[in-house]
Formats: sequence, C-alpha cells, structure tokens
Amino acid sequence: MSLPPPIPHEEAQARLLAMAAPLGSERRPTGDTAGRYLAAPLLARRTQPPADLSAMDGYAVRADELTGPWQVVGESAAGHPFDRALAPGEAIRISTGALMPQGEAAVLLQENAEREGNALRLNGEDAATPRHVRRNGLDFAQGDALLDAGTRLSPAAVALALSGGHGTLDVGRLPRIAVLDSGDELAADPESVAPHQIPASNGAMLAAMCKGLVSEIDRLGPVPDTMEAMRAALAQADAADVLVTSGGASVGDHDLVRPALEEWEAEIAFWRIAMKPGKPLLIARKGAQFVVGLPGNPVSSMVTAYLFLLPLLRRLAGAAQPLPRAITLPTLDALPATGGRAELVRARMGDGGVTLLGQQDSSALRALAASEALIARPAHAGEAKAGDMVAVYLLSGGGWT
Repeated sequence: MSLPPPIPHEEAQARLLAMAAPLGSERRPTGDTAGRYLAAPLLARRTQPPADLSAMDGYAVRADELTGPWQVVGESAAGHPFDRALAPGEAIRISTGALMPQGEAAVLLQENAEREGNALRLNGEDAATPRHVRRNGLDFAQGDALLDAGTRLSPAAVALALSGGHGTLDVGRLPRIAVLDSGDELAADPESVAPHQIPASNGAMLAAMCKGLVSEIDRLGPVPDTMEAMRAALAQADAADVLVTSGGASVGDHDLVRPALEEWEAEIAFWRIAMKPGKPLLIARKGAQFVVGLPGNPVSSMVTAYLFLLPLLRRLAGAAQPLPRAITLPTLDALPATGGRAELVRARMGDGGVTLLGQQDSSALRALAASEALIARPAHAGEAKAGDMVAVYLLSGGGWT
C-alpha cells in the first residue's frame, strides 16, 4: 500500500485542535471545580477587601496622630469591628485582618508600642504608619475581570472565585472516553502471562493519564487481532466523545485499527507524524466522535497521548490553552543530531538542568516510569553539547498529566 508522508507534529497538533470545540458547559459548586475550565469570563461580584483592614497586629490610631501618646478605648478583631471613628488621642487594639476604625487611620506595630493599663506610647522611634493598612479594593473591586474563559481552575483560582462572590461556576463539560487495547500478545491478567504474551498495561496507563479531564472512562479489551473482535469492541464505543486505541495503528499484517475504523465509517483525518517515538499516530472522526489511534509501544503511546490526546481532552473540556508548554533548560549530556523527525527524549532533572535516561527504547517501561522530563528536539537539529539550552516538557510528578 502507498503510505502517506508523515506530517510535522506541530502541524498535526494544530490540525487536531482546529477540529475540536468545547462540548458545552455545566454549573457546579465552586468548591468542586478545581481542575475544570471556566466556560465564561469571571467578574467580581464584590470588592476585596470590602473596607480598610489592618495588615499587622498592633494598635490603630488616627492618621494625624502618629507619635502619640494615646489612650486605648477598645478593640477591633477579625470579624468583630470597632464601630466608630477615633477621637483625638484615642487608639484601639487591632488584629491582622481586622477592620480599621472609621476615618483615616494608621497602625502602630505591636513591637513598637508600650502599654501600661490603657495608656499607650511609642517604645522607640518607629511611629505608626498607614503602610500597614490593606486598603479597600486592594485585591479587586466589584465588576473587575478576575479570570478569562478557558482558564484552568487551580486551587488558588477556586479561592479567588469564592472571594469574588461566586458560589457556583459554569465550567466546561468533561468528555467521555473509551480506551481500547488491541493485540494477540496482550494478557489481561498480569499474574498469568504466557511466554508469548506481555501484560496489557497501556490501557491502565492511558486511563490514569486522563483522570481529571474526563467524566467517564470505559475500558475495552484487550482485543484480539481479528476484524470480528475489533467490530465488537468498536460497537461498544458509540457513546464516547473520544475513542482511544493503543496498538494496531501501524502497517503490519495484524494492524487492524485503521481498516476496522474505515469499516466503522470513521473518516481518517491524518495518519503518521514525523516524530520519534510515535510515528504511527492516527486521528479520525465519526460524526462528532474523535478517534485517537496511539502506537502500541508504551513509550510511544504515552508520549503521543501527552502531546495529542491530553490537549484534545483539554480543548473539549473548554481549555483556552490546551497544549503543554515547554521551558528552556540546559542539557547536562551531549545530544546527537536528529534526522527527519522531531525527537522526544526521556530525561530526569539533574543539578541545574536535565540529564538523559540511559534506556531510550520505546518498549522500556522502567525508564518511562523514571522520566521527569521530555527533551524536545526538532527535526534536522545539530548536535547539542552539554550545557546547551534545550526545550523541555516538565512531567507532573512523573505522571505525564
């Protein structure tokens, strides 16, 4: 058969994301939205802080009486404000986060104060100052734009939304996926594996990568290398927004994913990318449903899932920026020149840079599990010397998510 030329992986990523659109939105309690993507811009419904607050423990005094002496006439604690303005010569005890008294006031730090009964004076040269006051609206004012649509809600963003007066949020709907392993060599039970078999591990690996980005994961397989078995498996995937296959997408006699998809009336969008590992990647559509055909070797499967499947899921879930972002770090090892394909090299974090893992074979799971970073080398790149700066994807806790 005539094979299509592999396309650059950046072009393949752009083509895939151009095909995808968010699946819609749902309203959720704000406290349950961490990791989700905002479906609409978030505006503040209140001002924070809503009034002037003390930033330190000490005493609040009038802004025109910074050196005292003063008479302590009350207290303002967090949640329990002093309810009037200070008269000349008056001060109040104040706690961090407590409401300042009415009118212009300043804070005398606890360590700069000397108190005997209710008599208060300086214990040195440091006077009271307005610097220790958090002014009304210091963080944001009612109506301010807090977060853009498509923002991933980090724990801090959840706190910001709550502080902005939002008890619920509209977030992108999470896609449903089906994960299908295929191959006669796969054994479902890792404790009972014949000499001609290997344990089926890719499906569990891919499902773990997708957690937090999907609403449901349906595991299919391992599926034998027969068209009848493939037809039956594909029939179980009709309800998924994304079908993910692992293995069978290459050009061998027993690689049945592509012909089975065509029989299933899925339309192949593109197949084969100029990337190592991961050349046999396949992307297809069946109506609104996406099919992501990943290579069977575990390294190839995980790398292509990281660069293609996860960005697709983020886009469907409403992400404005679905692609992983590379940073630049020095390589601590020399890197050979690359050929006509981009190369993703497994690495660990070293002392001030990244260092290669010794085993780069696409079947090597022990090295894959030890990977903390991917060095991204473009096609036709020259040799990189130790100390040269290289593009690096940092892998979250070794989890590739």
